[in-house]
Parts: sequence; structure tokens; C-alpha cells
Amino acid sequence: MARAKIEKTNAARLLDRAKIAYELVPYRVDEEHLAATHVAEQLGEPIERVFKTLVLHGDRTGHFVCVVPGDHEVDLKAAARVSGNKKADLIPMKELLATTGYIRGGCSPVGMKKRFPTYFHRTAVDYPFIYVSAGVRGLQLKVAPADLIAYVQGQVVEISAAEG
Repeated sequence: MARAKIEKTNAARLLDRAKIAYELVPYRVDEEHLAATHVAEQLGEPIERVFKTLVLHGDRTGHFVCVVPGDHEVDLKAAARVSGNKKADLIPMKELLATTGYIRGGCSPVGMKKRFPTYFHRTAVDYPFIYVSAGVRGLQLKVAPADLIAYVQGQVVEISAAEG
């Protein structure tokens, strides 16, 4: 049986243009379970390699992005501190599409409407590759973290706490 052709996303095209190696990896979407844990199960990968992209708003600098392992939550105080804010909060879900061009479950650190300061959890660089959304639900980018971080001009910092 022939594999279905995977439609390239804007994020993938941007990485192509930058000559960054990646792999598009599809997974089955469950609208009831958009969590990274579900994505990791579908990919057959450990949760610590599947990163979620979260958009926050700081009281001084405005919007910024945090990319954290799927089993972590952003520590809002730490995120505020590293981003130069006194206070930061996740943006309301209803603002995500207008702010980034992406929907929940399909938010990629690559190719947002504007380039926002981007902070990666320190463990991202522990692996030869990580997964982040390719910009749509049901598709992940498998990419070397150093290449991704360099492309989005990100910083590697401590910004999260394990869920639990």
C-alpha cells in the first residue's frame, strides 16, 4: 500500500528555505485529547522528546514563546524572569490564532505571524532530535534542537516544572 503524500506546512517550507534538515511525522489526531502525551503515544516516542509550544504575554515585553517538554508546565515566574517581565501569563486560547496564525494543538515555534522571543526548556539540547508541531494538528517536525533553536533565534533556559 502506498503511503499518502504528506502536505508540507508553512513551517516545513521555511525550514527548507533555511536548509535545515527535518522529517515530517504524521500522527492520528484525537480532538478530545490534544495533549502532548497523546502525541507522544501516537509517535511511539518518550514524552520528554515531544515539545509543546506555548504563547505567553508579559507585562513589559508583550508576547513571547516557551517550548517545553510535553510532560512539563511553564513556570510563569521563571518565564517572566527570563523574558524580562515582572509577570507573565499564557494568552487566552481565543487569541492564539490571531496572534500566531496557529490553532491549539498545531502551534509551531516556526513560522508564526511575527517573530516572538522564544525560550526553549534546557532539556531540548539533551537529545539529537526533538518533536515540535509542524503547524497543523496531526503533523510533527522531527528536528535537531540546535538547528531549530538557531533558526528561531531562541534561548535555552529553565522555564518549567514537571507536571504532577
